[in-house]
Amino acid sequence: MDGTTAALVSAVFFASFVEFVEAFTIVLAMGVTRGWRSAITGTVAALIALTAFTAVLGVAISTWLSESLLQLTIGTLLLIFGLQWLRKACLRASGLKALHDEDAEFAEQTEAAREADRTTYAGIDLFGFMVSFKGVFLEGVEVVFIVVTFGLSADALGMAVAGAVVAGVIVIALGVALRKPLSRIPENTLKYGVGVMLASFGTYWALEGVGYFRDGEESLHWPGGKVALIVLVAGWFAVTRLVIAGLGRSRTSAPTEAAA
Repeated sequence: MDGTTAALVSAVFFASFVEFVEAFTIVLAMGVTRGWRSAITGTVAALIALTAFTAVLGVAISTWLSESLLQLTIGTLLLIFGLQWLRKACLRASGLKALHDEDAEFAEQTEAAREADRTTYAGIDLFGFMVSFKGVFLEGVEVVFIVVTFGLSADALGMAVAGAVVAGVIVIALGVALRKPLSRIPENTLKYGVGVMLASFGTYWALEGVGYFRDGEESLHWPGGKVALIVLVAGWFAVTRLVIAGLGRSRTSAPTEAAA
């Protein structure tokens, strides 16, 4: 495993870990308030749907797109995901957005579950089933996109899948052992780091894929090859630190300007 593949697998692992932590909080809330049978059934149904979605997406992308168009498409998707994660991370780090709190999310989900009407079908509470299914599926879709795009672009789909599976197993093991939301996980920090990685890899592959517009097949090549990824990671990190500093100054100066 070279350094690029190791960085890829690490990014997939931590991205999947964060998403699984958020999905676990939802399932835990439904299991505690609406019953574990409904919560687990909804989770299993979502995992089956995600498996099918992963297979279809992987085959479609790898079969229908040329190498350069594949890189352009995947790079753009990763860049979009990365910028979304970085936007939230910058807002949270600057104090303009509240930090994500799994304990607060758990309290909100359990309160909603207690107030919802109870409707059952074949012994399954429909509210608990649907909320668990939705939570796991929506969080999982982002994991699927990251796994498939990273894996196909680096020709390491198996390792990307393995990274996501290991993350899921660890989250489940921790959740079962603790039986409470995994609020001690530095989720906000992990999201920031993953956002930098997604944006860096996305930029790298998207610009390589621009070669599609030149002749439709041949990809462009970065000076220095994969070493350019190190520069991109450093560049995105520097840009986000500047953004966080600027947002922090605007937040602290706002009351003074208003008072004046």
